[in-house]
Amino acid sequence: LGHLRQFDRMAARKLLALALAACMVAGAMSFAPSAGFLGLGQRTAASKLAQRRPAVSARRGFASPRMETFAAEMGLPAVLEKFPNLPDTVHPGVVTGQALIDLLEHAKANGYAIPAVNCVSSSGINACLEAARKNDAPVIIQFSSGGSQFYAGKGLDNTNYAAAIAGAVSGAFHVRALAEQYGVPVILHTDHCSKKLLPWVDGLLAASERYFKTHGEPLFSSHMIDLSEEPIEENIEICKDYLKRMSAMGMVLEMELGITGGEEDGVNNEDVDKAELYSTPEEIYEVYKQLTPISPMFTVAAAFGNVHGVYSPGNVELEPEILNRAQEYIVGKLGKDAPEDKKPVKFVFHGGSGSDVSDIQKSIGYGVIKMNIDTDTQWSYWEGIKNFEKKYHDYLQGQIGNPDGKDKPNKKYYDPRECLRAGEVNTVKRLEMSFADLKCQNILGLGPPDAPTNTLGPRRGSLPV
Repeated sequence: LGHLRQFDRMAARKLLALALAACMVAGAMSFAPSAGFLGLGQRTAASKLAQRRPAVSARRGFASPRMETFAAEMGLPAVLEKFPNLPDTVHPGVVTGQALIDLLEHAKANGYAIPAVNCVSSSGINACLEAARKNDAPVIIQFSSGGSQFYAGKGLDNTNYAAAIAGAVSGAFHVRALAEQYGVPVILHTDHCSKKLLPWVDGLLAASERYFKTHGEPLFSSHMIDLSEEPIEENIEICKDYLKRMSAMGMVLEMELGITGGEEDGVNNEDVDKAELYSTPEEIYEVYKQLTPISPMFTVAAAFGNVHGVYSPGNVELEPEILNRAQEYIVGKLGKDAPEDKKPVKFVFHGGSGSDVSDIQKSIGYGVIKMNIDTDTQWSYWEGIKNFEKKYHDYLQGQIGNPDGKDKPNKKYYDPRECLRAGEVNTVKRLEMSFADLKCQNILGLGPPDAPTNTLGPRRGSLPV
């Protein structure tokens, strides 16, 4: 919460009231030990790391690596400063500006895509961070508007998207507080934002602009503007306005062309005309031509048959070759100005859950650097809880009484940490498959993580069962 001290006071009071109502990050931060609990050596190390990076990139004039670490503001030592296998700008924690550009370019150049996981709780965020560290890889953590509202709490009023704004900001601070501790680079993103949801992203951009004034970088790394249901001319014009605003802070804009089928977060495109599920090279080039003069800090979620959700085999007809044809078409238009890799566009793969691995890896070869994952991780989290209940069913039917005796207490079984952790463990396991499918393993060069220590006893962090 130290990051909020220098916000405009009125805005800060409103934001804090909403964020504290959400409770997520406030609870996490309130238990963070102050510098007074650290040894002198730890405090000195944290202080040095807090001053290790410049606030503004001289090359591009926008925020690059931030001026201080979040760990230093919490009074905790940073786990590490950079990664053996990544560009020097890329650091643990949320990446923005030049660090963000360099990470995305590294993915394209080295043939991997970064998994982007929709999160609706601090538990889901922690599972993503754990999975990223176990796979020695970067990760994208993203919030939808509905997920943001849930993060804040369904008891909070959402008039003018106030709860969705507060929930996303709260989640952002949670990610910033813990990503450095896990020692992984994180792209902090928001998912689909249709025209009617633009006030939600406007609120988040306002939060990033306030954060930028104090810290030299935005709160978030990137936002998606999804105007695929609007005329393409309107889609591009609105995206141009947002790109100007976002790139000034070192943020990336993700825009969508064509429609992703299926249903997600209350948006149902199951009956859409199939022709809308496939973008054309001409449409993609028009986006590239109009956005590039403003800034290169954009990605394109082009449609190539993508569908949200999981469907029976044969119902989804992906055509990754559309992306390749678009790259070739744009290279032809650019002529001698085309990039050396012949991949001028950074593509995003929506509707990744349930997709065939061969289609996923073809798309990476055609310039995909990010793939969204939601349905599969929703199921994995639920499956972990379901399996826990099945294993301990007879211990979960009452507070007292189980197969060990009618007077035996069951508290350690219905402790919420138990089933939530079961969901996290199963999600980490499922995400390992995603990291492998996306060729996004052993990227950082850190090797396997050490086992956590000092977690003995339920009152000191470990689980009873």
